[in-house]
Amino acid sequence: MPDRCCRHPGAGAGGAEAPVAAKKPYKVTSPNGTRDDEYYWLRDDTRKNPEMLAALNAENAYADAVLAPTKALQDTLYKEVVGRIKQDDSSVPYKERGYYYYSRFDTGADYPVTARRKGSVSAPEEVLLDQAKMAVGKGFFSVGSSTVSPDNSLLAWAEDVVGRRQFVLKFKDIATGKPLADEIPNVQPGAVWADDNKTVLYVEKDPVTLLSKRVKAHVLGTPASADRLVYEEKDDSFYLGLWRTTDDKYICVGVESTVSAEQSCALATTPATLTMIAPRERDVRYEADHIGNRWIVKTNWKAPNYRLMTVTDAKSNGTRTAWTDLVPVKDDVFIEGFKPFDDFIAIEERSGGNKRLRTLTNAGKSSFVSSDEPAYDMSLSTNAEPNTPWLRYTYASLTTPTTTYEVNTATGERRTLKVQPVPGYDATQYVTERVWVPARDGARIPVSLVYKKGFRKDGRAAMLQYGYGSYGSSMDPAMSIQTVSLLDRGMVYALAHIRGGQELGRKWYDDGHMFKKVNSFTDFIDVTRWLVANKYAAKDRVAALGGSAGGLLMGAIANMAPKDYKVLIAQVPFVDVVTTMLDASIPLTTNEYDEWGNPANKASYDYMLSYSPYDNVRAQTYPAMFVGTGLWDSQVQYYEPAKWVARLRATKTDANPLVFRTNMEAGHGGKSGRFQRYKDGAEYSAFMLTQLGVEK
Repeated sequence: MPDRCCRHPGAGAGGAEAPVAAKKPYKVTSPNGTRDDEYYWLRDDTRKNPEMLAALNAENAYADAVLAPTKALQDTLYKEVVGRIKQDDSSVPYKERGYYYYSRFDTGADYPVTARRKGSVSAPEEVLLDQAKMAVGKGFFSVGSSTVSPDNSLLAWAEDVVGRRQFVLKFKDIATGKPLADEIPNVQPGAVWADDNKTVLYVEKDPVTLLSKRVKAHVLGTPASADRLVYEEKDDSFYLGLWRTTDDKYICVGVESTVSAEQSCALATTPATLTMIAPRERDVRYEADHIGNRWIVKTNWKAPNYRLMTVTDAKSNGTRTAWTDLVPVKDDVFIEGFKPFDDFIAIEERSGGNKRLRTLTNAGKSSFVSSDEPAYDMSLSTNAEPNTPWLRYTYASLTTPTTTYEVNTATGERRTLKVQPVPGYDATQYVTERVWVPARDGARIPVSLVYKKGFRKDGRAAMLQYGYGSYGSSMDPAMSIQTVSLLDRGMVYALAHIRGGQELGRKWYDDGHMFKKVNSFTDFIDVTRWLVANKYAAKDRVAALGGSAGGLLMGAIANMAPKDYKVLIAQVPFVDVVTTMLDASIPLTTNEYDEWGNPANKASYDYMLSYSPYDNVRAQTYPAMFVGTGLWDSQVQYYEPAKWVARLRATKTDANPLVFRTNMEAGHGGKSGRFQRYKDGAEYSAFMLTQLGVEK
């Protein structure tokens, strides 16, 4: 076999020659089988191998050539989208410890300014972080979190300049703007101050697997090497987090896996000794928050759709024996989240495929926050202080821009704090609906749809269908300034709430992961076929889009139902399932044995192998495809899509274009900056529209 990076088999789209990566013999061995992986050589954990970089650069050059005819359309789409952004926008200020905090963008800026004002929103501005200035000269820049000390004088923030989510914790004096000498590398965002204003607790990552492993305490002015170990998680199937309770009384360390959780807390005045809320137990998850003299606990203990329980400080004994029901479990209501206040609790619930909010007062009165649309997204907003009757929340739908409200839980009065400005957009010109699609096994799949008013359901339209369906993550319908450009060109946008999410409760998730994962893929395909049969779209004008685990979805449907799609867009796709899950050194692998399966188990190995997109590429016609990745992605390594594209090029029997774009300075979320993602979106949207024959 040749050892150069690639050969050129001949002319491709637009006369460009498609690079075909060299094949090199390699065996992926495991206790349950050995597989050939002729493109394994594309993996280079250092990201420096010249042969590998040459292969990626060849693909980028080919992408440039193939996409060159769409450049004018890309520019048009980008201008349309940016034209819908109020460039000098700012967030709704929220109050905390006497200050009003917010972020704002200056016109043309890629990054925000985070700031505050003391006492009132008209007081002089204090700039905390001018991220636009901080990002100058950096190919990638991200602030993962920032937090102010209890005495309001110091700022701690987590900064990433690579895109691999290995943040550096930094500090500054707010009044002078002077940075402190303290810097702590390789941390997770979300540091927490202790009440002494000099001790900071943070989560340290494993430098190889990037797993959150240890909680340490740093005292300002001392070397990081002297930081005290507060907690260490030995089980690599658990994620680790750190936060303060709503009443600010406790600092809590929480660990969670797909099927279990455990939480320990310490007084914020002296965060030296952690006390466990309840011990971990397989198939029992919980999270607790403190208000007044009691803990509020959300748990699935004997409650698949979760319930809220409570226990007073006096009866809290490190077990679940003293917990009592506050909100019992219901078969048709899934409790997703909650926020305690002094006089009430705000609860995020899912029912009928939508997330709604309700409040429960300490006296037992329950009230729902209403909506007038069939499909919507309603979520808790920032509620930093619990001693208020006002609940702040956001509302959006596929036609309604995000709107921030606050409602008085005592009087019922509602105030609109902000409607996200979208210049040139008229919500009355668009229609959203919710349909229920029968799956092949009888399940009913909710689908949120949006199109422009005047749309005719005559089976001629082009359609973009989006899906995810993993980790229990629910995809709620919200207006997108990018989607508007598609709707204005007569397209339909469909959001398929397939199994693997939790839109219909925990069972909806359970029926779409592990040994039922294929349900996610067949649900998506069944939605496509139903929408085509019911004349929402033409059979030969359907595009599909998914990213990360949604990219796995794209890879699976490409193999299973290629004739149902004209074009597929797979962003940072998780497509080499078995090889990744065999390698415990890869970030996320050990955390996700209960999501996908542990291939050390023969049944799990065989099941994952049956649907893994990379392993099931075969000689057949595939749709036109756009595949994107980031070289520094830590969530889905770049070499997964690189290998997948190489195998597709060598195997597929069609002449449909296959474009592979690698952002050489990006991570899992793409390049940084608020405008860059719209440039990326314009590129793949122009490719899609061209393939669908949509008027420009």
